[in-house]
Amino acid sequence: LAQTANPDRVVDHYPETCPHCGGILDKTASLGHRKRQVFDVPEPQPLTVTEHRAHTCGCPDCGAQTQAAFPADVTAPVQYGPRIAALAVYLRDYHFIPEDRLAELLKDVCGIEISTATIAAMESRKAEELAPVAEAIAQKVKEAPVKHMDETGYRVGGLTQWLHVAATVFLTFYHTSARRGALLTDVIGIIVHDHWKPYFTMPGVIHALCNAHHLRELKALMEIEKEAWAFAMFRFLRQTCHAVNLARQRDAALKPRFAVWLAARYDRIVAQGLAFHEAQPPPAHPNGGCGKKPRGRQRRRTGHNLLLRLQSRKEDVLRFLTDPGVPFTNNLAENDLRMMKVRQKISGCFRTAAGAQDFAVLRTVLSTARKQGWSLIETLQESPGALIAKLRAA
Repeated sequence: LAQTANPDRVVDHYPETCPHCGGILDKTASLGHRKRQVFDVPEPQPLTVTEHRAHTCGCPDCGAQTQAAFPADVTAPVQYGPRIAALAVYLRDYHFIPEDRLAELLKDVCGIEISTATIAAMESRKAEELAPVAEAIAQKVKEAPVKHMDETGYRVGGLTQWLHVAATVFLTFYHTSARRGALLTDVIGIIVHDHWKPYFTMPGVIHALCNAHHLRELKALMEIEKEAWAFAMFRFLRQTCHAVNLARQRDAALKPRFAVWLAARYDRIVAQGLAFHEAQPPPAHPNGGCGKKPRGRQRRRTGHNLLLRLQSRKEDVLRFLTDPGVPFTNNLAENDLRMMKVRQKISGCFRTAAGAQDFAVLRTVLSTARKQGWSLIETLQESPGALIAKLRAA
């Protein structure tokens, strides 16, 4: 906190008497001063009430009467202004404050007495207003060269539904659905995800797998199974990530020969792991025993399944090595999705699917505005057309 050159208020303090002789001192005896500054918020101010009067005028020529129109956003005899609505939506849908506590906060801090039903109506109207902005964000995410995708379940009306996120460094798009597999359509470019199989059914995209998930799986194999290849692959992925990060800090790519050597090392570790598992006896089948013949395909160990995935999806695992625009992990989508789970823990589940979708629209706009560096309160007051124009220019 630094002092400002232009304080809003200055309070001068003068000594009253001289401590040496007891003489009376006044302002004219000042020889200089020291200064200290206190930063604080102002006291809550009464609401500013603006009265709009639509006058009726008579024509001096023909005598016809014409009444002026009210502004488009003034629709009721008494209503709250756009800044109050923006503040309520911001606190509710960005900071996840429950409705009843939000009503208390607005009364205590801002002196605004507002009901929870009014807050809910503000959310609904703002979500309807910003729906075209959310659609424009979705379109930009679909066309981005690299985007991150993830999904999570959450409760809506007592049932489990699904929340999907598609995000880039500057954009976030959320959408809800009753089915987990309701993925975005018309997506192009590279998608980073966690190897959930339905993502591989999306046409026209290139895949990049989250290596944070691979590291977690490898760590479990290291701690429980003590498989040697898992230690080697864990070190390889971390060291390769470090090498790529160093190269990007220098705005350079890895040398082609070094990248080829790393890919060959990856193949050797996978081959070592496959040889280890193929030499092991097959695990017991759950349908075996008690004289019953095992049914279904032969079971494989967890490490064996991971190795087969690393072998068949080698290009997707090492996409970060060959494409500088692809990150090592899918943490971007997971971070965006984690905040939605935080909201559920703080404010509870959604009563209706419409309420869940309204929240997804509002959070889409607010998260994108934060990534773009826009003021969230001002964003919630701007018209959808202005926001879409800003988005296209960004």
